[in-house]
Amino acid sequence: MTTTSVPPASTSYTGRFRVWRGDIDGGDLADFEVEVNEGEVVLDIIHRLQATQAPDLAVRWNCKAGKCGSCSAEVNGRPRLLCMTRMSVFTREETITVTPLRAFPVVRDLVTDVSFNYTKAREVPSFVPPQGVAPGEYRMMQEDVDRPQEFRKCIECFLCQDTCHVVRDHEENKGAFAGPRFLMRVAELDMHPLDAAAESGLDRKTTAQDEHGLGYCNITKCCTEVCPEGIRITDNALIPLKERAADRKYDPLVWLGNKIRRRGEQ
Repeated sequence: MTTTSVPPASTSYTGRFRVWRGDIDGGDLADFEVEVNEGEVVLDIIHRLQATQAPDLAVRWNCKAGKCGSCSAEVNGRPRLLCMTRMSVFTREETITVTPLRAFPVVRDLVTDVSFNYTKAREVPSFVPPQGVAPGEYRMMQEDVDRPQEFRKCIECFLCQDTCHVVRDHEENKGAFAGPRFLMRVAELDMHPLDAAAESGLDRKTTAQDEHGLGYCNITKCCTEVCPEGIRITDNALIPLKERAADRKYDPLVWLGNKIRRRGEQ
């Protein structure tokens, strides 16, 4: 009796892609059919397109390990890291659309100008070291730094900035609103047990409200949903910062002190 062996099912297939091509003056989606292999991520496919069909396709990337945040783009309308988006999450019949981050100006193809974020970073006052304690002598309890320590996992991919509708859908808000990434930075510093901003005359809660646009955030949690590091931006940073800012703003003693100060200035 003879048996015939059944060849294993192919792990490769031809996938359909639509990739945005253009620059700041405009562009359009270009259609591609390209080989897809088992275990690949979207960035692998973009590199294959560069190698075989579109050598001038521009894409920003660096580590290809989800650690640098460089390859941020939108896949089927959702902000993602191209290097961490596995092809296995899509069906073989699905057409995959890759576009640049919508909230920022396009430089070329999938590359966007994210300098807005660096401007906002410079606007956040840095850590204020405590008086009388030299570097290397800082001591903190782990329980005091657990929550702000979570925020240090940020890789600055700016997916949270891109998905936040306050920025994404309202270009006019960019001047007044720092965005979730940098409000999280304010929260991190405000929670830091050794930050001496208050002693130096800087009230981080007040500046979050008055200078960084904390009030624009309506806690939809869209920033948390797209964070590749799983940081609970809304629950652990933005909501607590809002609560502390409100307590500060509506504290009756603070209100009375401000009123007395204003009278003295008249």
